[in-house]
Amino acid sequence: MKKKEILINFEHQERRVAILEDGKLENYFVERAQDRTILGNIYKGRVETIVPSVGAAFVNVGMEKNGFLYLNDTLAMAMETEDIDLKEGAAPVKRPEHVQLKEGQELLVQVTKEPFGTKGPRLTTHISLPGRYLVLMPFERHFGISKKVSDDAERHRLRAILGALKVPEHMGVIMRTVAWGATDKEIQRDFQLLLRLWDRIDKAGHKRNAPFLIYEDYDLALRMLRDYFNEEIDSIWVDSKDEFRRVLRFVRSYMARLSNAVKFYRENTPLFEKKGIEGEIEKLYAIKVFLKSGAYIVIEPTEGLTVIDVNSGKFRKKNISQEQMAFSVNCESAREIARQLRLRDVGGIIVIDFIDMMEERHRRDLINVFKSALSSDRAKTDVLGISKLGLIQMTRERTHRTLESISYKDCPYCQGKGKVKSAFSIALTALRELKTYILKNKARKATIEVHPDVAASLNNENFQALRSLCRRFGVRTDVKASADFHIEKVVIS
Repeated sequence: MKKKEILINFEHQERRVAILEDGKLENYFVERAQDRTILGNIYKGRVETIVPSVGAAFVNVGMEKNGFLYLNDTLAMAMETEDIDLKEGAAPVKRPEHVQLKEGQELLVQVTKEPFGTKGPRLTTHISLPGRYLVLMPFERHFGISKKVSDDAERHRLRAILGALKVPEHMGVIMRTVAWGATDKEIQRDFQLLLRLWDRIDKAGHKRNAPFLIYEDYDLALRMLRDYFNEEIDSIWVDSKDEFRRVLRFVRSYMARLSNAVKFYRENTPLFEKKGIEGEIEKLYAIKVFLKSGAYIVIEPTEGLTVIDVNSGKFRKKNISQEQMAFSVNCESAREIARQLRLRDVGGIIVIDFIDMMEERHRRDLINVFKSALSSDRAKTDVLGISKLGLIQMTRERTHRTLESISYKDCPYCQGKGKVKSAFSIALTALRELKTYILKNKARKATIEVHPDVAASLNNENFQALRSLCRRFGVRTDVKASADFHIEKVVIS
């Protein structure tokens, strides 16, 4: 059985959580004080604008950008709960938000997707409060058990517990996967905590006018414990004494029988360094990811989608056909791609260019391997199969900012292009601009101020062209090297 650990690292402005399986990094999360997630937060908002052509309303929730609320968001959210079984006899009831929205109307909304680029947060009126074992839905009469609870006897036991809960008639409850193995008492306690939490939210919503924040979800560490901690986790390591006490209180409140797994890390060597994952984390920002076989994958995010290319690289095996080589590399890459998507939290449209395979059975097997590798991903994924061009197209649920966008910003040097022009190319540009300057100003003297590498090119490979230009127009020219210049900057005076 695999050894699983949760590592929680606290710094002054940053919190990091890593989940390891047999020492290998399988999940990684970062949250910083200045950009804490708003996903799951509940606001009292005010409808500013309704745009029937896009079927949406823009709602002021007190942030810089108005939130985006689909007018049929209730229907959309109901579709997202297809992974549970409805309790027999439970019929949906009309929720208060089923009335037609009006500008200026105030209503409760919850964030389902964080702001991204120029877009504000995605909102829903379908409020849901996740607890340790349950999800409470205050406005919808809906009951179910996660389909990931696959054991029939366990489903029967949880259904009986669910039926015994005294749920107010206008509310619904879903059993989460982590309820598997939980006792009746633990589930009842979780349910009562959720009811009390909703009562506080409901009362707060009536105390003042919109817009304002009513409820803020747990911080990163407690969210990860709520969502990931179970009997399969051998230990939780926390490297801050104050946070260790807070984590221990949380675990004792919700999972007292598992509290012995929480441990305070006392050594001087940093926790992530001790566990050997600091280097792995740095590799999450690399474009190329190298595999054990010598093959590698290239991950290139663009504004509209993420493109992934699979390359055989240094893969070498004797007595193996091209088809077998392609299948072997593709399967290894598929497993690593699923892991990288999860670690980097890549969302949206993803296109993967695997190595071409001729045999249909290999193509089918590759899809199965990839889907199996994605099965442990908590984000919703949809794999569309292999196209005629040999590409796999898929989507992955995007709710948070990607890991890269949290830690990096566009390079001020290349402006996000990832490339700059060569010194030789800029030298040629400088010659063209010099000619234009001479003709426009009828100059007899000019100074070309450029980056030192460009200056070297003008004084070497392009010296004859510069001298010929000066003779042609009878101009004396000086080349000045400025170390603080961007390599593409050219100033002629």
